[in-house]
Amino acid sequence: MRLLLDTHAFLWWLFGDRKLSTRAQMAVADAGEDDVFVSAASVWEIATKFRLGKLVIAEPIANDIEKSVTSQNFLGLPVTLLHAQTAGSLPGPHADPFDRMLIAQAMLEELTLISNETLFDAYGVKRLW
Repeated sequence: MRLLLDTHAFLWWLFGDRKLSTRAQMAVADAGEDDVFVSAASVWEIATKFRLGKLVIAEPIANDIEKSVTSQNFLGLPVTLLHAQTAGSLPGPHADPFDRMLIAQAMLEELTLISNETLFDAYGVKRLW
C-alpha cells in the first residue's frame, strides 16, 4: 500500500507521538521503501507554521525538512500542475489549501492518506487511521 502522510501524521511519526494511531504507525512501519510519501504541500505547511510561531516544537524539522523526510526513507511528492488544478477545483466548503492539495494528490496518485481528518472521507480518498 502506497501512503501519503498528512502533515500532522508526518510530525507525529517523527516525534514518536502517541497521537498517531497504532494502525497508522503499523502501516508506515510495514511499508516498503518508495511507499511512503510526504507532500511538498506539507513541507510548505510546516515551514509556514514554524515561521508564524505556531509550530515551535518542530524547529529541527523546519530547519531541514528534506533530511527529516529522507532519514525515514520517505519520498517527497512534488506538486504538479494537475495536482494544483485538481485541488483548486475540488467542490465543497473545505478551505484549507494544504488539505485540499493532499486530497488531490491522494486521488490522482492513488495513495492512501494517513490522517485523522474525517472530513477527507467526503472526497472519496482512501484514508487510514
